[in-house]
Amino acid sequence: MTLSDKIAIAGVGATPQGKLPGRTPLDLGIEAFRAALDDAGLKKDDVDGILTMPGTTSPEGSLHYLRFGEAVGINPRYTGSMTMGGATAGCLVQMAILAVAAGLANTVACVFGDTAKTGGSRFDRASGGETSWGTWGMMSAAANSGIAADRHMHLYGTTSRQLAEVAVACRYHASLNPHAVMREPITIEDHQNSPWIVRPLHLLDCCLISDGAVCVIVTSAERARDLRKPPVLIAGFGQAHTTMNLEQEDWWYVPHQKRALADAFRMAGCTPKDIQVAQLYDNFTISVLLWLEHAGFCKPGESGAFVENGRIRLGGELPVNTAGGNLSESYMEGWLHIVEGVRQVRGECGPRQVPNVEHCLVTGRGMILNCSNAMILRKDQR
Repeated sequence: MTLSDKIAIAGVGATPQGKLPGRTPLDLGIEAFRAALDDAGLKKDDVDGILTMPGTTSPEGSLHYLRFGEAVGINPRYTGSMTMGGATAGCLVQMAILAVAAGLANTVACVFGDTAKTGGSRFDRASGGETSWGTWGMMSAAANSGIAADRHMHLYGTTSRQLAEVAVACRYHASLNPHAVMREPITIEDHQNSPWIVRPLHLLDCCLISDGAVCVIVTSAERARDLRKPPVLIAGFGQAHTTMNLEQEDWWYVPHQKRALADAFRMAGCTPKDIQVAQLYDNFTISVLLWLEHAGFCKPGESGAFVENGRIRLGGELPVNTAGGNLSESYMEGWLHIVEGVRQVRGECGPRQVPNVEHCLVTGRGMILNCSNAMILRKDQR
């Protein structure tokens, strides 16, 4: 049985982003939840499912869903918390899809809140499958993606200036987004002159660290058609994971991402040529290049050339991360990519709106490059 177009995103909500002293992950999450309810035209009691992602500074850990449900006054039929890094948002939405399809819940709120900017977390722990990775310099996620960028450059001649094209495009899009944290445009030279973080990655190759929260509400397409905003159909989705890292020769290329994308395209019954806009998880600029290859927008090794000449900017062949992405809008671990995808399909993005959006691709990845997912959002034609 296919679930294509049977489940929809009915509402999205987000708080201010950036540096929010005095806020907590919980109260931010509640604010985003209320914003999503208002967006959908729903009441709290209409929600019977809660799925949450604890933020890096959330004290509740795996009990996060219990604390959130208590705080908003909901005893859900279906609930739980999950942490898969930047893959969590997509995976929780997909869990919500399955719950609604199975009749375990009618309307599921997926919620994330964090105070990583002001709450003490700096994502500076050792990166890898065990703490010993830190003894040989593998500190923070930048080290993993630094290896990926270096290998891509070695094999295919990809350049740092091509990575800069991604950063410049995201910043340009953020300049058109009044809610983005970093809105001042940058140039290729600004990128090249920014400090090294992990060679070959500069500071402007790296995502932000942010406070904020996001909520996505999932329900049946049939029910969503009776709500405040046009439903955004979930046409296709997929996940793919690996438990192995350095023992795989092509670990750096995260080849499992191709499986997640292939499943999403297959379920949606469409191809990369049908995608008008893409929200590609961009913890680092190299991530966008890999997604473009895995999705089939270009062949392996050709993504560096693909992003040149404004191709991924608004007005180009494939606008990418039209709100600014993790690199410039805010780092909500991929949650805002879903929000922007929904808004693009609805046609709500003002000066950054891509014309005539029928399909939007949204991706996520997390942990030690181990987890990935993809969704294709479709405009409702009814």
